[in-house]
Amino acid sequence: MNILISAAALLILILLVIVGIEAAGLEYFFGVFIPYMAVVIFLSGIIFKLIGWARSPVPFRIPTIAGQQKSLGWIKSSKLDSPATILGVVGRMVLEVLLFRSLFRNTKYETKPGQKLVYGSAKFLWIAALIFHWSFLIIILRHLRYISEPIPSLVPLLQNLDGFFQVGVPELFITNILIVVSLAFLFMRRTADPKNRYLSLTADYFPLLLILAIAITGIMMRYFTKVDIAGIKTFAMGLVSFKPVVPESINVIFYIHLFLVSSLLVYFSFSKLLHMVGVFLSPTRNLSNNNRSVRHVNPWDKPVRIHTYEEYEDEFRDKMKAAGLPLEKE
Repeated sequence: MNILISAAALLILILLVIVGIEAAGLEYFFGVFIPYMAVVIFLSGIIFKLIGWARSPVPFRIPTIAGQQKSLGWIKSSKLDSPATILGVVGRMVLEVLLFRSLFRNTKYETKPGQKLVYGSAKFLWIAALIFHWSFLIIILRHLRYISEPIPSLVPLLQNLDGFFQVGVPELFITNILIVVSLAFLFMRRTADPKNRYLSLTADYFPLLLILAIAITGIMMRYFTKVDIAGIKTFAMGLVSFKPVVPESINVIFYIHLFLVSSLLVYFSFSKLLHMVGVFLSPTRNLSNNNRSVRHVNPWDKPVRIHTYEEYEDEFRDKMKAAGLPLEKE
């Protein structure tokens, strides 16, 4: 049911664009108004979340650790898994953000015959996640050639590396294949495994299908459908310069691609996809584990009046004596 709801939502988004462009002629609405609104909502949602996270009190050190804490000099500590210094925290964050180090240690479990619980490696998930995120980043950077003039020198370099095998005309980009394969794996992982299928919600399927549709429409425009590249460049430069121009030569597949990207931006700010930003403000990741060397005092603690047992006994002595309870002082 969750898969059907996600697929239906995606189909509705696509049909909205087709009907709006082909029947109602709403090129300006889908090409200019929707992207601008999506960017505004995207940035507003991120800023709102960042302010909320930044204002959340973190009185104590609560880092997630996976190794020996630094204590006595003759005990070897884990400088990355349990960093006691800022430099160690930076190293752990770099490995986490760029290489998903915590996901690399992920394990899977299954029940063998005889009700025996067995744990094993789950490196395929780590590999698929790594391929997907890096491919997505490279594809985004490649798109800078449409919204910048002159084109940054990084973009031709990435295109040459991405199209290293020089297959076909136009040349086939490796990331175009990798992102589809990795998304297909992440989707099948949730549907093939009964445990993951039981735990997966619509919010887990919809972004996968949405990003997959964005990738497929982009591939269609590059390899299968004729599009006006010069017109798209003019259109994109008009958007970023706040002088929007909508060329008549742009076909509906581009508007579908653009509308799905806009939908992803809007969805991003209100979903778990925001972990991309939240990881930097997570106290379980960005704090050093130095509780044994530094005493941390809660700055929000207010003085509390202590009621000692002696005072308690003085207050209730008569009642305690009448009830036959032992007294320290008669």
